[in-house]
Amino acid sequence: MRPLVNLFFAVIAALLLSGCETLAYYAQAVGGHLELMARAQPVASVLADPATPQALRERLELARSIRDYASRELKLPDNHSYRSYADLGRPYVVWNVVAAPEFSLVPLASCFPVAGCVPYRGFFVRDDAERHAERLRRAGNDVSVRGVPTYSTLGRFDDPLLSSFIRYADAELAGLIFHELAHQLLYLKGEATFNESFAVVVERAGVQRWLAATGRSSELKVFFESQDRSRKLIDAMGQSRTRLQTLYAMPLLPEVMRARKRAEFAELEKVLAEIPGFKEVAANNALLASFATYTQLVPTFERLLEEEGGDLERFYAKIKALAANAPAGSLR
Repeated sequence: MRPLVNLFFAVIAALLLSGCETLAYYAQAVGGHLELMARAQPVASVLADPATPQALRERLELARSIRDYASRELKLPDNHSYRSYADLGRPYVVWNVVAAPEFSLVPLASCFPVAGCVPYRGFFVRDDAERHAERLRRAGNDVSVRGVPTYSTLGRFDDPLLSSFIRYADAELAGLIFHELAHQLLYLKGEATFNESFAVVVERAGVQRWLAATGRSSELKVFFESQDRSRKLIDAMGQSRTRLQTLYAMPLLPEVMRARKRAEFAELEKVLAEIPGFKEVAANNALLASFATYTQLVPTFERLLEEEGGDLERFYAKIKALAANAPAGSLR
């Protein structure tokens, strides 16, 4: 019961310091979380239920083996997270809203009692997310709204497997589980880029090892091809980001800067159109800011893992030491 008690008092403290809009946001967050947890059932119980469809049964069996591998081989937390299952009845668990000023790539931050300050705001109901996004657009910001299949309490609760991702391809399912467990292993309050980049590196290393260990050579080939596409996307985003940072620092009239900004994003969208999953994505400052959160430190962390000979436990120790000794706010 202690996590629930802690959550209750954290929310009450936040509400006492907030206005009506913030109060409504916390209310939906707590309500959405409680509804999600109420839907969770132990995987063993779902598997024992004769009414469970065979297709779901197979996915849960696979997820259970992935979960065991995560703790046994990747040395990720061994707890009750991802050992239960919740059917949400919707494609995403939350919708994240990311916003950045018209001429800036620095995302607007939202601060919370548990996670600290993060470059997004998540909503359990899409309409709520869209309303918040529209308010931000009216204020002159670039905005991105993205559905998110996963949800994490950073180990404070027993996070369940969700219907929003249980039917993902095997490698994607494994990656999601490894990524979220990496957050439970190491999470720095207010350091989103550090946290996400670390989790991405653990995810990639974990998926590669899991595919190799389970003899999935054809899937391993597909995984390497997807990593090549990912690097091309990172390069394109990074180059666009660099050019825009230079542009936004220039002493130009707003209308001139807007025209150059539109031209830059038009070129980026040509690149995105060739990458699966990004064809219909509108490029703007919020998209670049969000993408940088997940990728900016990935090359650095991959190099550190390589320096440790691929030994994950030594890598974890090195990253934790780095985090402990770095000045506040320097890990972005």
